[in-house]
Amino acid sequence: MTLGDPDIVVIGSGHNGLVAANVLARRGFRVLVLEAHPRRPGGALGSEALTLPGFVHDVGAAFFPFGRLSPAFRDLKLEDFGVEWKNAPIESAHPAADGSVACIIREGSSERPQFGSHRDEARWRKLVERYRRIERPLLDALLLPFPAIRPLLSLGPGAALHLLRIFTSRPRRLAERLFESEAARRVIPALGLHVDVGPDDRFGSALGYMLAMTATTNGYAVPRGGAAALTNALVTAFERYGGRLVLGAEVGAIIADGRRAAGVRLTSGEEVRARFAVLANTAAPTLLLRLCESARMPARVVRRMRAFEQGWGTFKMDWALSGPVPWSVEAARNSAVVHAGDSIDDLARFTSEVRAGRLPENPYLVIGQQSLLDPSRAPEGRHTLYAYTHVPNRIDGGWPARAEHFADVAEARIERLAPGFRSLILARHVASPPDLEAMDQNLIGGDLGGGSNAWNHQLLFRPLFPYFRYRMPLAGLYLCSSYAHPGAGVHGMCGYNAALTAARDLERARP
Repeated sequence: MTLGDPDIVVIGSGHNGLVAANVLARRGFRVLVLEAHPRRPGGALGSEALTLPGFVHDVGAAFFPFGRLSPAFRDLKLEDFGVEWKNAPIESAHPAADGSVACIIREGSSERPQFGSHRDEARWRKLVERYRRIERPLLDALLLPFPAIRPLLSLGPGAALHLLRIFTSRPRRLAERLFESEAARRVIPALGLHVDVGPDDRFGSALGYMLAMTATTNGYAVPRGGAAALTNALVTAFERYGGRLVLGAEVGAIIADGRRAAGVRLTSGEEVRARFAVLANTAAPTLLLRLCESARMPARVVRRMRAFEQGWGTFKMDWALSGPVPWSVEAARNSAVVHAGDSIDDLARFTSEVRAGRLPENPYLVIGQQSLLDPSRAPEGRHTLYAYTHVPNRIDGGWPARAEHFADVAEARIERLAPGFRSLILARHVASPPDLEAMDQNLIGGDLGGGSNAWNHQLLFRPLFPYFRYRMPLAGLYLCSSYAHPGAGVHGMCGYNAALTAARDLERARP
């Protein structure tokens, strides 16, 4: 296999790598994407028949609050390359075993609002209306390279103070300040637990608030046919711009000429020279400790990467079902996503158990019902179900001895909310943290979030100061994965921002 010497090499074909490759190929650079997986691109953004023939399951990310809102996706016009977004009548339902529920519906939905109590429904509407007035500058402020001064200034002092009060709050305190009912109070803290942010974490409200608010505008949309449709669109666009993607090409090292990245060496021994730059859609510790020679890295970088804090592990389950889930709460039967968390105290107990290295006894669950929105995911009359929870990255005794039992525990929680669920199961697929890491080397210890998403791993600390604007210690080397700002989520902005930064650098260097 001869790969030639392109202008730019992108390591990894996860969505951030493909977004970066598109941006640069569209600008006329000869871009080569090298993907270690031998069968498919996309990393954790893919779809496979994990249970039975005819059932399409997403292997990682599965619903996309930034699908229509991301500046990267809007610029690349993914709909022109085959992406068709689907939404449910209800975007997110938060039921409890006592029958209470709070739901998030998208603007224009005909569903009746349910948010714990009439007073809380009014307070929720007020919060949403205020967000909608500032959504575009706020998203730009959060997603563009930090610091995004112009979007911040355009918010105005009133909105900025409102957001500052929210973002600096602990999720529990914010929820208790805003709402009176337990059903309403558990929504924002539950959404924060999509990553490793617990209800009592300092400065922990930002992610839960943003996931709640974007659900009212974009919703928790899914692409028709599976998450792989996003990857396929990005690959189609990239190849149309003249780019080249190679599977089964694992990068083993960055080649450096002095203090500059000059290309990559594959584990096969083949070398690929890059005329201008290398962009790495990899874990930050992998790039700076393994792919780069330690002797070429500042000692402080090596120390920080050796102590790098990963996010929690992820335990993921997929089911093939003979019918839809029989939720006791009617609203959950029409919801794209169901969050299982009975109360803030329940979510706090879950957080404490995971941080103590224990398997949760009553695991919080994020449950995706993609086949309700997209019937192409399953044979007629049948359904898929997707769920994940967080667990320690590693457990005593190892996962092979514990995985199936823990999946039974998660199923029991769904059964309590949907009596009769277990009788519908045709097949089950379980992925523990080691399974996810084996699928995608970036998911270290099953961490789907690109490292911890606590406040001290964000903004100028992501992945570490002063390398928060995508440029790495070697000139011509850029980090474009979710380990860079703005971090976790399928929005493509890590790749988009890194590519634009690299393009500006290259254009300034041209004679």
